[in-house]
Amino acid sequence: MIYFNNDYSEGCHEAVLEALTRTNLEQTPGYGEDEYCAKAAAKIRALCQREDAAVHFLVGGTQANLTVIAAALRPHQGALCAATGHINAHETGAVEATGHKVLTVPSDDGKITAAQVAQVVKAHREDASFEHTVQPKLVYISNPTELGTLYTRGELEALWETCQKLGLYLFLDGARLGYGLTAEGNDVTLPDIARLCDVFYIGGTKVGALFGEAVVILNPALKEDFRYLIKQRGGMLAKGRLLGVQFDALMSDNLYFDIAARANVLADRIRAAIDEAGYPYLVENKTNQIFPILPDRVLNALKKTYVFNDMDRVDDGHQVVRICTSWATKEENVERLCRDLRETTVV
Repeated sequence: MIYFNNDYSEGCHEAVLEALTRTNLEQTPGYGEDEYCAKAAAKIRALCQREDAAVHFLVGGTQANLTVIAAALRPHQGALCAATGHINAHETGAVEATGHKVLTVPSDDGKITAAQVAQVVKAHREDASFEHTVQPKLVYISNPTELGTLYTRGELEALWETCQKLGLYLFLDGARLGYGLTAEGNDVTLPDIARLCDVFYIGGTKVGALFGEAVVILNPALKEDFRYLIKQRGGMLAKGRLLGVQFDALMSDNLYFDIAARANVLADRIRAAIDEAGYPYLVENKTNQIFPILPDRVLNALKKTYVFNDMDRVDDGHQVVRICTSWATKEENVERLCRDLRETTVV
């Protein structure tokens, strides 16, 4: 079987594996207090053009999300996000299980708007019984979103200005950040994100690392005692240097961005085949995640060779699937899928 269901099926990029192997028997301090974590953090600060940024390496995305949210919120406060947001839809209630409610707003494209944020906060503050409901205090977004869509610089600026005006934190989940930053038509840079967010993270698990995410904190209010929370929330690795070694490799010689851009190029080839076959999309985007609506007869035939991620059923005869490329996707597998897609027709 050929897997197109996610972007983390493989291990890690060969440069990351080589760095891990080369440093395997070195003795270093634990818990992220080693020279490799320091080097990787320095490279990230330089890329963000923010020498004041605090950089912490955590083992995974769920740990990053719940730890950041725990650092930002008091017990009566909640995180506002799109209904499709990862912390609401794909983390088994991890944020709520550790004490904070997720407040959702509807979204057709995976994004949340500044107007929605303002509306939710206004409704809460004008409610005569406001103290009986969860107070919105943090806005959670991901870029790319769960549907592969991207925030424009203008949308991000509007969210930032609204959060600043209303006293909310803005947190960007960057689990697939590399694919977003290198997507065709994207106008948001890493320095833009560092300028327009209180905190965000650079995903490694889905972009070339064995595991790990780099949390970048810009707001001084969130920096204090953050390592206590990493430990308490299960995100601190005793062999923390393994995270530093990986991110040091990924952030060297433009590797992180090059391998992400390649995945987007391969995804575009698959899109071209889907377009040629005449199939519509749940939502259109230019990142490594594709969401075509395919007839059951076509899916049944394709699933003899390929593994996709089943999404929503549209009607009795059609279903949305996610087709996902990654830093490790083989060109020959993409060409084979494109050929098989072109041999199908819309009925």
